[in-house]
Amino acid sequence: MKNKSDTKPRAQRAARHKHLLEAEGVAAGAAVGATMGAFAGPPGAAAGAVMGAIAGGLAAAALESNAEDEAGKDAKLDKEIGVDGGDLGDPGLSHPPARFGAYSAGSSGAGADDDGSPSEGPMPFPLVHTK
Repeated sequence: MKNKSDTKPRAQRAARHKHLLEAEGVAAGAAVGATMGAFAGPPGAAAGAVMGAIAGGLAAAALESNAEDEAGKDAKLDKEIGVDGGDLGDPGLSHPPARFGAYSAGSSGAGADDDGSPSEGPMPFPLVHTK
């Protein structure tokens, strides 16, 4: 049995989600505006709620628009580098294949030479400043 949300087109779900986010911004802005306006009494609370709702709605719309732009850029980049339908991880690279199934002696454990020093070299002595 199909879920109700599966039958709605994707554009309708996206529009509904956008409206819900903007409504949350309006509600949050109204609450903050009313709280800040309450210092001026009931008329200040009412005016603050209206101004906060407008500011919250505009901020939510701007954030949603920015998120859509970023998602579009990410999708384009994913397509360019091969994450979506491309050749990311394609084994046809230019380096020669391994001859014995291991890419190096160190990665197979056969040629490990462990003398206790790190591969970056020995640790340098600390500098001592004397006057």
